[in-house]
Amino acid sequence: MCCHACQTLSFRQTTAKFSMFLSFTPLVHPVITFPLLLPSFLLSIVPLSLLLSPGSVPPTIVQLYQPVRNQDWCIPFTVTGNPRPDLHWYHEGKLLEEQQYIRTEIHEITDTEYHGCLQLDIPTHIHNGIYTLVASNEFGEDRGNVSAHFMHIPDVDHSGTGGLGFSCITLKCSSSVISNDDDSASPLHHVSNGNNTPSSSEMGPDAVIIGMTKIPVIENPQYFRNPGSMLKSDTFVQHIKRHNILLKRELGEGAFGKVFLAECYNLSPDQEKILVAVKTLKEASESGRADFHREAELLTNLQHEHIVKFYGVCVESDPLIMVFEYMKHGDLNKFLRAHGPDAVLMADGQQSLQVELTQPQMLHIAQQIAAGMVYLASQHFVHRDLATRNCLVGENLLVKIGDFGMSRDVYSTDYYRVGGHTMLPIRWMPPESIMYRRFTTESDVWSLGVVLWEIFTYGKQPWYQLSNNEVIECITQGRVLQRPRTCPKEVYDLMLGCWQREPYMRLNIKEIHNLLQSLAKASPVYLDILG
Repeated sequence: MCCHACQTLSFRQTTAKFSMFLSFTPLVHPVITFPLLLPSFLLSIVPLSLLLSPGSVPPTIVQLYQPVRNQDWCIPFTVTGNPRPDLHWYHEGKLLEEQQYIRTEIHEITDTEYHGCLQLDIPTHIHNGIYTLVASNEFGEDRGNVSAHFMHIPDVDHSGTGGLGFSCITLKCSSSVISNDDDSASPLHHVSNGNNTPSSSEMGPDAVIIGMTKIPVIENPQYFRNPGSMLKSDTFVQHIKRHNILLKRELGEGAFGKVFLAECYNLSPDQEKILVAVKTLKEASESGRADFHREAELLTNLQHEHIVKFYGVCVESDPLIMVFEYMKHGDLNKFLRAHGPDAVLMADGQQSLQVELTQPQMLHIAQQIAAGMVYLASQHFVHRDLATRNCLVGENLLVKIGDFGMSRDVYSTDYYRVGGHTMLPIRWMPPESIMYRRFTTESDVWSLGVVLWEIFTYGKQPWYQLSNNEVIECITQGRVLQRPRTCPKEVYDLMLGCWQREPYMRLNIKEIHNLLQSLAKASPVYLDILG
């Protein structure tokens, strides 16, 4: 057995041979070619550090933490390596494709250390599991695992009743928030101290129509209308002769009845005939007629340049008819999609690009909707279903609030079905409305913030990547929608002001309108391109 001195001498002799070998071996890239040129006996005894060029460091995952939550979720890590390692993430063994909502961010670089995190903007239960970070460069590879749990798996509703998964979400609970025996929600709610409860509305398949039908409302004791500002008892509802209404074509059919595009004669002193949208009432029972007349009185009292105009009724014979203003460009959601960056229009059989909405035009749209909401709030009305699908677009980019909840056949995926027939627009609802069915002007403010988000995403569905149950959990946990790419910071700050968890902390509707108006005035709007 060799002594220690012999072993040392042997190593020195070996390294001397190694030096001689290097002196006779011309290498342009020694780090890359060493393993190819070295004899096998050297590879077994020469440390790897002698083979690397100065400063070369194989990757090492120094730290990999459990997910932490700030505004969003982050899996922090620290990695060393030179050259800079390539980073890849795996979720449950499958390569994780990075996108807008899941991405690797490097926050700090010091010498050969890289500090960053895997950013997950809106993770749900499907993102739970084991995450593997793989760091690699030409000198090696390292990997580390971390377990992540972002959200409990939502309860699956096997009964078909669409339970929300919260103990106090049932429609018939002991709270005085629910007062009617019928499990329905009212999109537009006139709150008063009286006993008469206005019925709500539902939509036919064509979104240019506004009207009401018989669905009893849920009383909301959290919000009242002052007795001195009740609907006038002598409200005059205009009655239109049936022979003055010429139906042109059917626009669709909803639960309430059919909707038609029509010409109406002798309605305006300035025009012999005008285009209108008429809605027929399918049910002509005594209670249905009473609700019909109450809704007509309610709509007659709503007079504002940014509220769709209600012309009157025709009650000479069945079916009963309501007549509304016809808006040329239909509902705002379709309009936004048609004027987005990816929209195309078929004109005369030829595909042509639509004119994309500009930021000033978006601000112009937003401030008009806010103006309409200021008016509704001044009249002590709670909309309950404010969304771009329930706003209509006319000529010269004129936008009006209408369609109070009647677009549910067309936009069924925007609603969450609870019970037999109740449809809730949960993606537009604040936590208190989801959990306690509390609807106020402040809940309308929350919805207005979501409408702003819709406008600046060209009509995308809020939380489009999530299921309804996941949306409920996200909203009740305090998460908010991300800033759209085309959205100015000032507008996103407005959205955040609308999405404060506590209703009293949200921006006032007048403040929102004033701020949007100021932003719109600062950016001139050119309307002629839209017609």
